[in-house]
Amino acid sequence: MLETLKRDVCEIAKRAQRDGLCKHKSGNFSARDKETGLVVITPTSVDREYLTPRDMVVITLDAEVVENLSGLKPTSEVLMHLQVYKEDPEATAVCHTHSMYATTFAVLNKPIPAVVYEVANLGLSKARIPVAPYGRPGTMDLPMSIVESIKEANCMLLQSHGVLTFDKGNIYDAYLKACYVEEIAQLYWNALVAGQGAEPYSLPTSELAAWEYPHQVKMPK
Repeated sequence: MLETLKRDVCEIAKRAQRDGLCKHKSGNFSARDKETGLVVITPTSVDREYLTPRDMVVITLDAEVVENLSGLKPTSEVLMHLQVYKEDPEATAVCHTHSMYATTFAVLNKPIPAVVYEVANLGLSKARIPVAPYGRPGTMDLPMSIVESIKEANCMLLQSHGVLTFDKGNIYDAYLKACYVEEIAQLYWNALVAGQGAEPYSLPTSELAAWEYPHQVKMPK
């Protein structure tokens, strides 16, 4: 069932560990099938070195497990993923990482401003990566804590926890956003250190909204 999505989610989970966005057994990933509405999600407490597509869990938006061929439970943060899909019915993939610099700002409860133009790809409506208030993992507090931030951006910091990104394309696009969040967080950190704590210049919302593909490029007909 949903074998392609299983392979994709498994691949991204492994890539996140290789890229250093998640360590040990932290973080989780999911993708939603547009036709059935079913969600493929990573299992809880499995070392990614040994993770296979067969280990992925298929679940409904009501948190009912439809298929778990390896007998595994979905991640304990499954309700957070499902909340994204409920709040944004067009969302098709969710990534939750624990990358170092972004999580540092999550611990500080400090939004990351638009210090570089690449944030234009992150769906920021207020020219910042917002921080969702703390919600205890494994409880309804966690999914409820992200509701307002979902309305503001396609990515967020989770206070005292980590990073969440989502996309309307595929899980590779959602993961790319997680990579951007970490890179921008590191740039912001470096700018703060170099400036001895002074806030660097950040781009306004109007500038981010003005992006368009250059009309001078003439494509063949």
